[in-house]
Amino acid sequence: MTGMPDTPLLDRVKFPSDLKAVEDRDLPQLARELRDEMIDAVSKTGGHLGAGLGVVELTIAIHKVFNTPDDRLIFDVGHQCYPHKILTGRRDRIRTLRQEGGLSGFTRRAESEYDDFGAGHSSTSISAGLGMAVAAELDGSDRKVIAIIGDGSMSAGMAFEALNNAGALDARLIVILNDNDMSIAPPTGAMSAYLARLASGRTYMGFRDFGKKLTAYLGKTIDRAITRAVTHARGYVTGGTLFEELGFYHIGPIDGHSFDHLLPVLRNVRDNQKGPVLIHVVT
Repeated sequence: MTGMPDTPLLDRVKFPSDLKAVEDRDLPQLARELRDEMIDAVSKTGGHLGAGLGVVELTIAIHKVFNTPDDRLIFDVGHQCYPHKILTGRRDRIRTLRQEGGLSGFTRRAESEYDDFGAGHSSTSISAGLGMAVAAELDGSDRKVIAIIGDGSMSAGMAFEALNNAGALDARLIVILNDNDMSIAPPTGAMSAYLARLASGRTYMGFRDFGKKLTAYLGKTIDRAITRAVTHARGYVTGGTLFEELGFYHIGPIDGHSFDHLLPVLRNVRDNQKGPVLIHVVT
């Protein structure tokens, strides 16, 4: 690539609020432009490219659906945050990334009001998000709290402790499990094998697709009843999931690069969340 990338749509998005004016159908173009911008910047500054490239669609979708910075967004490992920085008023400084006096390679609270938690490494996002969710409830706020955690980080004890506490408290916390196989060392152990089985399973997705097709023709009341029935049936066939046993409503796995998958799920969770939700995305 020679010169600066051509980014006419991205040029219109200075802050997440500008995403509200971008039509859903134009978001794939925005994602392509955001990737080009990120690749060009990192080619000059160095940094962790792969993790950020994997969450481009997810980052756009979250900022479009939710009301950041009032809604809280926490990245578990800061390597994922480069697209987030570009979309949150720091594009003009993205080529100072990891340079002296420039942007941090991680989220940094002193750098932006959109960086809700200073994250390097790892497995702390769910605990931080749980604290923010409890604080919002005590304050009587309807603020949403979203924690993004990778499959490698999810294997740590601190993440399990936070999941356990969030389920016990029935906290209004959204956890997005970014299953991207991008950990610095190959993930090992029971959790890694478990997530691989979930992501490759056909039965799990088959029930969701059946429910969506059926309820497309029905009213909201029947829709909710059918959705509950499909959820229970899925549990009987698959035995439920670990996350559901911990008290989370588990959605997925879904394609983390598809706006057609991400936007409806995020909007439904935003509008209907009652307790802890875990969205399993594969990127």
